[in-house]
Amino acid sequence: MAEHAALVLASASPQRRAILERVGAMFVVRPANIEEIGQGEPAVVARENALGKARAARLNQEETVLGVDTLVAIDGRIYGKPADRDAARETLKALGGATHTVFSGVAVLVEEEERVAVAATEVSFRELSDERVEWYLAKEEWRGRAGAYAIQGAGAVLVREIHGDYENVVGLPLATLLDLYPALL
Repeated sequence: MAEHAALVLASASPQRRAILERVGAMFVVRPANIEEIGQGEPAVVARENALGKARAARLNQEETVLGVDTLVAIDGRIYGKPADRDAARETLKALGGATHTVFSGVAVLVEEEERVAVAATEVSFRELSDERVEWYLAKEEWRGRAGAYAIQGAGAVLVREIHGDYENVVGLPLATLLDLYPALL
């Protein structure tokens, strides 16, 4: 990657930045401001939003741009970032005692190529009492989080088990990204 300009991360997510920093990737942050799709088949929605973000952040074809969109779905219903505390409560109650899927669309624009994939991780939540939901809401981690929780924070106590890529649940499926863009490292 020394011969190339840094990767452009089309996201303001501190979790995505932290994952890239942890593996030593060279990147710059340029958040993309697009109107995200909120309804539809979850994997398709995540894919299209990621591609839209990457395209919106790209200034020229010499840039390599990474767009990512993460969402939570259960029974085909998408749970994005809750608008407020009441929406976060509703989301957590829907996820409690059930298994949901975290989908992340990953789009890497490299020269004329658009490399796109979707990662999916199954997450099973414990039964959540009203008291546990209120305890978690008070932590304020739900803000800006798909599915209203952060597995890498206090939200870990909500989770019984996961099947798949942990980093996907955090917000950037590193294995999928490396499949699409091995030059990252």
